[in-house]
Amino acid sequence: MTYDEMKDKLQSRLKDSRFIHSVGVAESAVYLAKRFDVDVNKAKIAGLLHDCARQYTNEQLIAEADKRGIAYGEVEQAMPLLLHGYVGAQLIREEYDVDDGEIAQAIYRHTVGGANMTDLDKIIYFADMIEPARDYPAVDYLRELARRESLDEMVLAGLSRSIEFVLKKNHLIHPDTVLARNEILLKLGK
Repeated sequence: MTYDEMKDKLQSRLKDSRFIHSVGVAESAVYLAKRFDVDVNKAKIAGLLHDCARQYTNEQLIAEADKRGIAYGEVEQAMPLLLHGYVGAQLIREEYDVDDGEIAQAIYRHTVGGANMTDLDKIIYFADMIEPARDYPAVDYLRELARRESLDEMVLAGLSRSIEFVLKKNHLIHPDTVLARNEILLKLGK
């Protein structure tokens, strides 16, 4: 399936605002991939398809994860929307003919991060935060980091902002987010 065919299929399955967001993530991912010498095509596809499972409701995400044998824990049970990355990582093979483990992993991790994140994982995670349609108080600061900081410095800031946001809402913090943040802190010697 070509990129344009993927784009058309995705547009037919997502609401307009989610589709616009997905195209924006693809564009932001391409920018970051060029900046950090990561495969641009993989970044573009992962960015476009990162939210492909958002076609499902929270209840449907649980059923889709169960149907595919996707393991998940108490945090995902309490917040089923987190499953969209996990389901999306398999949906790209089933519906978009994308059989690439690196792209699947980046989609799987784009919401909460994880251990040993690759550069592609980090790019999709961060592109999701800074795409042009995003509008929240820290977004301009994060966009500036995308222009001048190292990949690890920007993702560290993104993970930290994500944790702050979740704390303010008094929601659960996914252990993979804490793990990803701690790994980068240790790597950077902070």
